[in-house]
Amino acid sequence: MYLKDKFTKVVFRFSDFFTKLRKVNMINTNNRIFVKRFNIFFLFLAITLLITSGKSKKRFDMPYEVKTIVIDAGHGGKDPGTIGATSKEKHIALNIALKVGGYLEKYLPDVKVVYTRKTDNFIELYDRPVIANKANADLFVSVHVDAIGGKASVEGTTTYVMGLDKNKKNLDVAMRENSVMKYEENLENYNGFDPESDESYIIFDLYQSAFRENSLKLAEQIQTQFEKRVGRKSRGVKHGPFWVLWATTMPSVLVETGYITNPNEEKYLSTEKGQALIASGIFRAIRDYKNQVESIKVEN
Repeated sequence: MYLKDKFTKVVFRFSDFFTKLRKVNMINTNNRIFVKRFNIFFLFLAITLLITSGKSKKRFDMPYEVKTIVIDAGHGGKDPGTIGATSKEKHIALNIALKVGGYLEKYLPDVKVVYTRKTDNFIELYDRPVIANKANADLFVSVHVDAIGGKASVEGTTTYVMGLDKNKKNLDVAMRENSVMKYEENLENYNGFDPESDESYIIFDLYQSAFRENSLKLAEQIQTQFEKRVGRKSRGVKHGPFWVLWATTMPSVLVETGYITNPNEEKYLSTEKGQALIASGIFRAIRDYKNQVESIKVEN
């Protein structure tokens, strides 16, 4: 069993238990200090269980081949995502995602491409990584468009991997993307996770994905393509506590393809040419990543 699977099971068992306690009023969740201490105690316990249960001579090895890739177009349906002067994130993300998938199907015919959505329909945030996990995917790429209020001059692309750093702006982006949960009817899927609560991100802060190294490799390839080949400003590779990246069991990245709040970038991202160039950059990065990891021999 993967270390991540073990940790995830412990996490969700705790979350389910804590949620039940809330329902029967055994814990006063208004007491923020108590909740924070309770969460810290749990994390210590969970990490201890992970270490003791993960002692095995068997190494964790990444797959030799990239056979299945999930392309996730962010938002959709009743969830528009970020909104610009003339466009919506959900439409731009879908167009780019379909183009990425089209390039993969054409130039890497041995790879199976799975889409979380191919039309303007609403897919719950919870279901996106589930689709990838059920497909036994080797890569998960989520496509988005960024935004920032009151700063129309801000521009550039960013690729995120799972994690936290000290930059509050990265946390703000993740909180905005995670807030898609508010459109969903069955919030019990998230076992009490609150996208607007600092306490809910404690687990994300301490959790280290078994797939982080390969996620970083892909993220760096994407940003290199955007800057060197597509000619877009690169804001670099960053870490963020995104639900879709945490819940997947394969290398995963979330790509912010530009700022819809910047008039020039919105215009670029709304054109067929702009979307095709962005998609081609993501495709080439995936292709180069695939060649890189498949050329590495891992000894057991």
